[in-house]
Amino acid sequence: MTSFEDADTEETVTCLQITVYHPSHLQSGIFHSINFNNREKLPSSEMVKFGRNPNICHYTFQDKQVSRVQFSLQLFKDFNSSVLSFEIKNLSKRTSLIVDNRELGYLNKMSLPYKCMVRFGDYQFLIEKEDGESLEFFETQFILSLKSLSQENTWVPRNPIPENGNYPSFGTHSTSPTEIDENEL
Repeated sequence: MTSFEDADTEETVTCLQITVYHPSHLQSGIFHSINFNNREKLPSSEMVKFGRNPNICHYTFQDKQVSRVQFSLQLFKDFNSSVLSFEIKNLSKRTSLIVDNRELGYLNKMSLPYKCMVRFGDYQFLIEKEDGESLEFFETQFILSLKSLSQENTWVPRNPIPENGNYPSFGTHSTSPTEIDENEL
């Protein structure tokens, strides 16, 4: 047997790719402490906090508009599932966190979809999850965007377009399903 055959199989690691944008990031150095484009390996038990306080937060923003602790991400595994998921929790008493157009108040949390937009103030984060096998670690990778992420509209959950290509004049802004007879279109 060769050493290749004896080698342990390397597990893939779940990765959160986080594309960030702020309109004044070039002038103010807001993201100065974030290491862009490199993957960082973190223990799966760690709650990753984002905010202004470097003594508490793993990822810090050099901006007085940001709370000391703005939000956290934590890895979890649903019961009877092998898939790792993340939850996001708003830890700011001053500012709501918007996750795919859902507002999270202080201490509210939700599961992160595979791809979502997270916003507060002028900050925009496009978060995309890449699944892995490891239960011991996960990775983060930050990418800096020079353009507003919300203008690109690549993250906006889209409504299905009806067969005739037109939305009915009523209920277009409703978030709940509406039953319509074919003859009403």
